[in-house]
Amino acid sequence: MGMGRQRGFTYLAVLFMIALMGVMLVSIATMWHTARQREKERDLLFIGSQFRQAIGSYYEKTPGALKKYPSSLEELLKDSRFVTVQRYLRRVYRDPMTGNSEWGLVKAPQGGIMGVHSLSQDVPLKTGNFRAPDKSFEEKKKYSEWVFFYTPKLSGQSSPKPIQTVTPP
Repeated sequence: MGMGRQRGFTYLAVLFMIALMGVMLVSIATMWHTARQREKERDLLFIGSQFRQAIGSYYEKTPGALKKYPSSLEELLKDSRFVTVQRYLRRVYRDPMTGNSEWGLVKAPQGGIMGVHSLSQDVPLKTGNFRAPDKSFEEKKKYSEWVFFYTPKLSGQSSPKPIQTVTPP
């Protein structure tokens, strides 16, 4: 009879160990998912600022007095308005939140693309402590609300505001 009880306790101990390992695996998976999400957010902030900077360079380097925004993101890769080709980005980055190279486009009042945003409807983990150019992202409810746009610094005038957000087909 002693042998049967010992097997019962061993069986219970093994079940307890398996349950404990399962709980530990779930907590590790949750931590990994959160860490991965934060990494994607950092990538989105970096890539978004690259787009903002590239659009700004394109706009500011427009020949002549009348400045213009690019009509497509591909124009940031190869600007043929000059004798020598200008490049503001090496490639159109993939959206780290969706994994696609499609972005929501922000149209400028006078035409062209003045910004981009993710198409992800997921809820951000980061809701504060943004750098100055991204302060408007504080308390946003979706990544698609993190809009990276360039507005020129106009002396004595207010900066143009985006007129609409366009989602590519």
